[in-house]
Amino acid sequence: MSGEVSFIEFGAADAMTARTFYGKLFGWTFESGPGGDGYAVTGAGVPAGVHGSDPGAAPYVFFRVDDLDAAAAAVERLGGTVEALPGDDASTALFGEFRLCRDDQGSPFGLHRPPRA
Repeated sequence: MSGEVSFIEFGAADAMTARTFYGKLFGWTFESGPGGDGYAVTGAGVPAGVHGSDPGAAPYVFFRVDDLDAAAAAVERLGGTVEALPGDDASTALFGEFRLCRDDQGSPFGLHRPPRA
């Protein structure tokens, strides 16, 4: 497992409002994402996205793994929890697969397997 930061996702109640805020704050630009009300962020220094319908959410930091199933099993073996994220063929092909996790103390993070070449 490599474990480097591979993706950051900003959750917000309203994705357009978050897009405006971060765009003005950091000068980021945005492209519509495959998930409906989400956006891909350009200029964050690491691949990033913004999604809506997530009131009170904090940024999610995702760590790159080559074997998502093995990494998820390790999280659970170490006392953490894992939940699958809904995805469709278009978003999986474009962005890869993700799992939201919590460590053994409840701190949230994510696992990310980038798309296969």
